[in-house]
Amino acid sequence: MAKKNPRSGTTLEDMFREEGNYEEIKNAAIKSVLAHKLEEAMKAQNLSKTGMAKQMDTSRAQINRLLDPDNDSVTLNTLQKAAAVLGMRLELELHLP
Repeated sequence: MAKKNPRSGTTLEDMFREEGNYEEIKNAAIKSVLAHKLEEAMKAQNLSKTGMAKQMDTSRAQINRLLDPDNDSVTLNTLQKAAAVLGMRLELELHLP
């Protein structure tokens, strides 16, 4: 049986869980990744924020909120519309703990 390394510590995930802010940090990271992926897809398709707004039938301000990694008020409907405009698909999964 392998011995546990006495120099190993807790994971970053464990630390966040112990501090009680794991879900908040995880959600912020997810929003940041989503915003980055959408922005990269827009760049790849040479699509401006104004052009994206027109195709989504929304305002440029809404696109700014969508692409703001710190804005967590974006709805699933908005994310789905943005993905569709960019030829992408939004998928969500639920897992038991």
